[in-house]
Amino acid sequence: METRFRRFLRLLYSALRLRCALCGRGRLFRNYFRMHAHCPSCQATFEREPGFYLGSIYFNYGLTALVTAVAYPVLLFQGWVEETSLLIGTTLFVVAFPIWFHRYARALWMGFDQFLDPRPAPKP
Repeated sequence: METRFRRFLRLLYSALRLRCALCGRGRLFRNYFRMHAHCPSCQATFEREPGFYLGSIYFNYGLTALVTAVAYPVLLFQGWVEETSLLIGTTLFVVAFPIWFHRYARALWMGFDQFLDPRPAPKP
């Protein structure tokens, strides 16, 4: 029997590799913005219900806000970066980072959901 911690680590590892939360083998995305409807390996449906990935916004926004809220004052008050440059850099970050991170946010949301509400892998 797999412990909760080992299961958490397995799901996190699958999410960071952008793989299926159920089998850990199938790729989630067919290209940068488009997901597969089903796992190519185990045929599990990725979207459990309409609007399922709305929760991934929590991961995306949360990490973007956390990094910005920590980095901006540290860089500003340490005097390491000029204020205008910091403002421009931070603005670019809050626009570009969520676009890059959205795939990982969806994968993390899928793993989080599988951890809290596990579902069995479909039978072949």
